[in-house]
Amino acid sequence: MTASPVLLEVEEVGTPAPAGGPPTSSRRILTTITRDKGALACVLFLAIVLLMAVAAPLITKISGWGPYEFDSAAINSDLGGVPHGALGGISADHWFGVEPQNGRDLFARIVYGARVSITISLSATLLTGILGVVFGMLAGFYRGWVDQVISRLMDFLMAFPALIFMIAILSSLPAGNRPVLLVIVISAFGWPYLARVIRGQTMTLANREFVEAAKASGAKDSAVVFREILPNLRGSIIVMTTLAIPGYIGTEAGLSFLGVGVSPPTASWGQMIASSVSWYSVDPMFFAIPGVFLFLTVLSLTVLGDKIRSVVDQGEAA
Repeated sequence: MTASPVLLEVEEVGTPAPAGGPPTSSRRILTTITRDKGALACVLFLAIVLLMAVAAPLITKISGWGPYEFDSAAINSDLGGVPHGALGGISADHWFGVEPQNGRDLFARIVYGARVSITISLSATLLTGILGVVFGMLAGFYRGWVDQVISRLMDFLMAFPALIFMIAILSSLPAGNRPVLLVIVISAFGWPYLARVIRGQTMTLANREFVEAAKASGAKDSAVVFREILPNLRGSIIVMTTLAIPGYIGTEAGLSFLGVGVSPPTASWGQMIASSVSWYSVDPMFFAIPGVFLFLTVLSLTVLGDKIRSVVDQGEAA
């Protein structure tokens, strides 16, 4: 459930491209995706999830139920709160049915859960990317004591069993703004894996002729880093961040499932799956619907990331 294996998986991305052109072509990526039916289906599904997250208030107004509204008429109180009707109470009023006991609309909870998952995963990916790229480039470019300090910090963080320490840290922190805490904790344990890859590629690039020529011409270190080295890391950064997003979505869902993630009543797919465990025998749709959305989102992002990595590898090999 942590993002670490995802980032390690791309450590063998091809050698950096020479200066004068980006390591990957966005046009080539788009062409490949549009010609691949599986990748295109993943993009369409992710577009739907993203639309749900962005337009959640408008969508729930159209459906008629908010994520925190209770519909006592939709559940059978004599049977312990089991939803009326087949398939968990799916009807014209409740498109995905309702939650047992309280009657909250599952469709509205799914829509707002998408907003939570996408926001946390994208924020964690952005923060991890910034930290990983900055520290990785500093260590690889300056080397010496800078590399030693950063490398030992990376080794220290990577030595921890990340999931266990995430649970321990989040359990000890006050409820507060849980999404922000999740982003900080996930990023704190995620950036070393990205930084290690960037460090290795920066060391390789720092010895290339175009970098030596830039230094010899009197260019400042910042100009060399941002104009010569960073553009040649673009392909690897795109691949690693694309593959990191599904890992962070899974991490957020797992932590929420374990009760240390997003706090109720905020909607979260992992939290909904945790709540459904005691109901799956009488209301399997309560478990199946959030589970399917979580599975398809992670699968789509993984397939899309793998496709992008394949295109980057082909471009670098050309």
